[in-house]
Amino acid sequence: MAVTDEAILTIKQMILSGELRPGDRLPPEKELSERLRLSRNSMREAVKALEAMKILDVRRGDGTYVTSLEPELLNEAMSFILEAQQDHEAILEIFAVRRILEPAASALAATRLEESDLEALRRSVDSISADSDVEEVVSHDLAFHAAIAAGSGNRYLASLLDSLSGRTVRARLWRGLTEEHATERTLREHGAIVDALAARDAALAEALTVSHIAGIEGWLRRWSEPESSD
Repeated sequence: MAVTDEAILTIKQMILSGELRPGDRLPPEKELSERLRLSRNSMREAVKALEAMKILDVRRGDGTYVTSLEPELLNEAMSFILEAQQDHEAILEIFAVRRILEPAASALAATRLEESDLEALRRSVDSISADSDVEEVVSHDLAFHAAIAAGSGNRYLASLLDSLSGRTVRARLWRGLTEEHATERTLREHGAIVDALAARDAALAEALTVSHIAGIEGWLRRWSEPESSD
């Protein structure tokens, strides 16, 4: 396994150094293994691992290529990891990561969103009411946060947040079903965030996003705590 790890690190270094670029074809397995002084079996296992990470693309009968290395592609591996972690503590940790990253995205978006983007965010908030069903509210919530993350102008941050956000849908649905006035609170907080973004107030948008995510995280933590006995 250590030899395979060495092969993985070597190929990754070739990519990081620019020797291999997105779309480049790797040398034939025999040539590459001889050049790196690694067994062909170790090289084969390394390629399989890097293919699973979406770093390499093995095309049968054609060769092995470096992928586009686009953030959306690379985050597929992260999505798989997150999907496999659906216990309560894992969800809380995901919310904690969102609480760290999403405020930064909001701060960036405050200086970069176009007026048309802000108008779309307002329309999204206005399209939901206290009478909307939970699934509709959650769909709005996902789209709202995704739009702000995209507005940050950082594709890697937006892609990572998209992966994280998608793993918290169940918690959002459950909150909407069990917490009184959850929809009204969500819309009120979303509206305040949009106001801060429209004012180009990065610090306020960041603070409001922290409060918004922390509120959901706090509810989930309280909901999961066992009731104290009398």
